[in-house]
Amino acid sequence: MSQEAATQAAQPETLEFQSEARQLLQLMIHSIYSNKDIFLRELISNASDALDKLRLETYRDKDLEADTSDLHIELTLDKDARTLTVRDNGIGMSRDDVVNLIGTIAKSGTAEFLRKLKESQDAAGSQDLIGQFGVGFYASFMVADKVTLVTRKAGTADGVRWESEGEGTYTIEPVADAPQGTAVTLHLKPADDEDHLFDYTSEWKVREIVKRYSDFITWPVRMAKQTGPLDAAEESSEEGVEERAEPEFETVNSRKALWARPSSEVSDEEYQEFYKHISHDWNNALETVRMQAEGTFEYQALLFIPSRAPMDLFMRDAKRGVQLYVKRVFIMDDCEALMPNYLRFIKGVVDAQDLSLNVSREILQQDRQIRAIRRRLEKKVLSTIKTMMTEDAEKYATFWREFGRAVKEGLLDDPENRPAILDISSFASTHHAEKPTSLRDYVSRMKEGQEHIYYLTGESRTVIENSPHLEAFRAKGYEVLILTDPVDEMWVDGVGGFEEKSFQSVAKGEVDLGGDETSDEQKAEYEDLLKWMSATLADSVKEVRLSARLTTSPSCIVGDSGDMTPTLEKMYRAMGQELPQIKRVLELNPEHALVSGLRKAFAENPADGSLAETAELLHGMALLAEGGELADPGRFLKLVADRAAKAL
Repeated sequence: MSQEAATQAAQPETLEFQSEARQLLQLMIHSIYSNKDIFLRELISNASDALDKLRLETYRDKDLEADTSDLHIELTLDKDARTLTVRDNGIGMSRDDVVNLIGTIAKSGTAEFLRKLKESQDAAGSQDLIGQFGVGFYASFMVADKVTLVTRKAGTADGVRWESEGEGTYTIEPVADAPQGTAVTLHLKPADDEDHLFDYTSEWKVREIVKRYSDFITWPVRMAKQTGPLDAAEESSEEGVEERAEPEFETVNSRKALWARPSSEVSDEEYQEFYKHISHDWNNALETVRMQAEGTFEYQALLFIPSRAPMDLFMRDAKRGVQLYVKRVFIMDDCEALMPNYLRFIKGVVDAQDLSLNVSREILQQDRQIRAIRRRLEKKVLSTIKTMMTEDAEKYATFWREFGRAVKEGLLDDPENRPAILDISSFASTHHAEKPTSLRDYVSRMKEGQEHIYYLTGESRTVIENSPHLEAFRAKGYEVLILTDPVDEMWVDGVGGFEEKSFQSVAKGEVDLGGDETSDEQKAEYEDLLKWMSATLADSVKEVRLSARLTTSPSCIVGDSGDMTPTLEKMYRAMGQELPQIKRVLELNPEHALVSGLRKAFAENPADGSLAETAELLHGMALLAEGGELADPGRFLKLVADRAAKAL
């Protein structure tokens, strides 16, 4: 390359932030935050991750040319220039890494995140959202007018300088002599007490933040020792001046891994800050779970149950799993092999003693020791939730509101722990308008001789409570579980029961609530009508019969015991699966005037053409009552309108 071309290539290049990143920057800069100190926690956390990644990469790639002799994080303050620099000698970034990781927000659901961020009315709400999306680097612009980043990826020769004032563009240029790792320099805004903006060139303030938020970081966080003014002897000595010109650094964090310390020596505040560090959640954890196993294989675990569900909890590409360490060496984030999918919201650390440092995700899936650790972690988490359920109802209610839908997936995925999952589950029921019930409490309220746990699935509580299927159960005081989550459609058929009581849908099969079966005389009276209606509606229903579950409605649609529910059928069709037509049973209430009138009219004149329309109306009303869809809504409305006009 000619000297002129090389000079042109070295010129700074100005690029625009991705539109979402630009919006986020403006929201960050102009929003009001009660606690701006967290910017430093985020930068130190990023630096710690970079050091973890470098050490892991050197284990995997023995030929990587990288200096790992003194891995650390260094904080440098300059009061005159009003700058704060956070420097690490970790993995570093290439030019493409910088553009992709900082110039854009490479996260799914970014538009949704920004919408929610704009809607958030308070600082805490905004911080929660930012934490969930892991965009902590942008927090730098809360305290800085300009941010400069210099980085060089380990094993490469060329460095990169990135700089921005957060106004929509940034510059990027090559740097010839950049050290390995990343240095982020914040050109700080003036201190402003009213805006809760402290002087972050103050050594005591920075030390306070490190102690509060990053004391547990396993890498040393170093700062220059505070020094007083030169005394007369030092001022007159050139050697003394030279010695004081080179600052002496000291480590300001304890570096004690919380999972390796006795619980009696760790405060709740330390646990919470560690949780925020590994989860990027700005809320406190709901519960802390500690485990230590010795014997055949040894490991330590420090797990957390969050207090709020992340926005990507049900996204297919969401990250899940806990961090895996081997002998305090970080191995990987999001180790899926250590936590089942239905507990994917659990955060934390597992430190195993006997695994290889070169272990891969593929090997972990087959590792006998990992599978054993996973089983123990599952049981510990489930038992912790059970304790929460029995000893702290308010905390448990928060947990179930946020994560119950995900936990119920385990009823399908984890047969071994199914009894334990059922035992910690709660469900809405007809027993109480707002308060959910456990299955154990449901069973304790069952009527004498009741053999089944009754339930009804549907799209909402309102639809279910207005369903004709509940009429006889409500009239006789039988409690019915109200199941509205999509996963409920799946697990109830696969789970045998609870406490030797089987689950029974009130919308399937024939019910026997005692004493209300139709008499032989009624059956004889309606026999001809039922045969005729079964033939008339043969394209839509499997059978027409008298009902023991209706008290006020004229009709309802029910399935046979093995039939797929309409909601589940709709879910499968929405996923593109072809299903054969599923015909169900139309049940009639012989005590309703419309049904008894139809029987009388049919007995008097079976050839009356309008009777078929009445039968069609009874079927359509039953479909609508359960929230179903009519095959021909226009025709149904015409029939209703014609009947209404004749009645006037």
